[in-house]
Amino acid sequence: MPFVRIDTWGAGPQRLDALGRAVHQALVEALGIPPDDHFQVLTDHDGVNGALRYGGYLGVRRDEGIVYVAVALRAGRTDARKRALYRRIAELAREYAGTEPRNVFVVLTENGPADWSLGEGLAQYAPADGPDGSDGSYALPDGGGEGVRPVS
Repeated sequence: MPFVRIDTWGAGPQRLDALGRAVHQALVEALGIPPDDHFQVLTDHDGVNGALRYGGYLGVRRDEGIVYVAVALRAGRTDARKRALYRRIAELAREYAGTEPRNVFVVLTENGPADWSLGEGLAQYAPADGPDGSDGSYALPDGGGEGVRPVS
């Protein structure tokens, strides 16, 4: 269950949509999330209602084509899967939106099952022990995440 925020500078609606599609496709391919697990906030800044700042940190020459991608997701993916995700986001951002890979800045923020409410005021990934004596076990569609106790 990733939650994605994408911020751009002057991208326009078509490029912003293409970037959203690129990030989602990369999440499906690299992390195996279900295709309908699609929660994104896409924001294009114009300098009046918002701005983006960037620098050349670690020798990466960024410019006004910068794209910030922030992904919140459950903990538990390996470093290799994360690197594959970064690579695939950069590849698809170039293919779908014409974004130079040097301008694709990605940050992952991991959290636990109780950090999510997907509606109804419930913590669907971390239900409380039920009155029937159940232990609160749950299963996730992609099987990822630390602390996941599969339902037997």
